[in-house]
This record gives sequence, C-alpha cells and structure tokens, in this order.
Amino acid sequence: MKTAKVVLIPIGITEENTDTLPIYIIDYLNACDVFFVEDLRTARRAFKKINKQFDIDSKTWYEIGKEEKEKINDFKRAIQEGKTIGIASESGCPGIADPGQMLISLAQQNNIPVKPLVGPSSILLTLMASGLNGQHFTFNGYLPIQQMDRAKKIKELEKKMLAENCTQLFIETPYRNNQLLQSLLQHLDNKTALCIGYHLTSDEEWIKTKSVGDWKKSNLEIPKQPTMFGIGLL
Repeated sequence: MKTAKVVLIPIGITEENTDTLPIYIIDYLNACDVFFVEDLRTARRAFKKINKQFDIDSKTWYEIGKEEKEKINDFKRAIQEGKTIGIASESGCPGIADPGQMLISLAQQNNIPVKPLVGPSSILLTLMASGLNGQHFTFNGYLPIQQMDRAKKIKELEKKMLAENCTQLFIETPYRNNQLLQSLLQHLDNKTALCIGYHLTSDEEWIKTKSVGDWKKSNLEIPKQPTMFGIGLL
C-alpha cells in the first residue's frame, strides 16, 4: 500500500498575484489525490490560476473552513488509504492563523510526512518590512472587540513589548480596521512604534512604521482590506 503524505499548499494573499508562488507548486497540485481546503470555491479558482490544466474533477475535496473537526474521520481515511493529501487555506499558508492545524497535528501524531511549500505569509512579510524586532515576536490573532477589553489587551501587549523587546503582531476584521487604529492611538504611548501593512503582495502594497505620535498627525484611513498591525521598538 502507498504511504500517505501531507502537502501544505500556499495560496496567494491577493488573487491576482499568483507570481508570488513558486512554479513547483504545480507538480504538487497534480500529485495530490485529495484536498482539505478552507473554502472550496477559493481553492479551486486559485489552483486553476496556478495551473490552467489542473483537473479539478479528478480530485476529492473537503471543506474545512468552519468544520475542520468534523472532517477528521475523512482525513484519517485518506491516511489509511495512502493518499497524497493537500491542505490549503483561503490565502497565505495553511495552519498559520488559518485552518489546517488540527489535520496537520493528526498527521504528525501518526508519523505521516508533512511537506510545507514556500508561499507568502502576511505575518512574516509585515514583520520583515516593519523594522521591528524579528528575533523575538508574537502573533496574537484578533484583539477583543469590546472597547474596555481591547484597551486592556493593548496595554498588556505594550507592557510585554517594552519588558521583553518582543514585537507584538495582530490582525482585525477589515471593516473594523479604523476602530482598532483609533484604539491603538488612544492607548499606546506616543513613543511606541506602530507598523501597519495592507494590500500585501498586490500592486498597491502598503507597509509603514511610525511612532504613535507621528501616526496621530497623519489622519490615516485604512481601507477595508486584510491588514496586519505590529507594535515594537525602533
């Protein structure tokens, strides 16, 4: 029986820029028998852009965006059948601030080879361009929605950043980008460095780091696009 293996397939952060992905991904797409993806439409469309000859109908598909746990038995069966399994999120790298981690963990527990493919990560791209400490950093996901809870979390992250020189990275739902920005400007010290990055890998890519004091003078309006935020020391 064939030995199963798992391939972690990146998808471009912006739909139009497939040139951010290495050409060898095509070979891995063709080699996979079954795919576990965050969103079926997004993945199929992305794979067709990467390889126009990609045969969607010859593959088995499972959607894990909102029900990764419910697909564990399907994943186990694919392992038992010796399938080559592809995992992909909606954009960026699966398992990094996106679905896939449960299945990858199961593969590791069963000693199944896991092959991560090179692709863009908004977390790393923002950190690389920020000028903030890249030796010691934390990705915190989403901050609390409620104003008081969010203010408390912002102050906690700033305190940790100052005590450990540990860059703190986080994201927000696009339509709340500017609410988060206003909270950051209100509750961070003027000397704290704040990095904001959006439209990553697109032709309109924008990544800037300034002190909170300087951001207060800028009247920045962040578009309703996926955005990375980071605070640290310059």
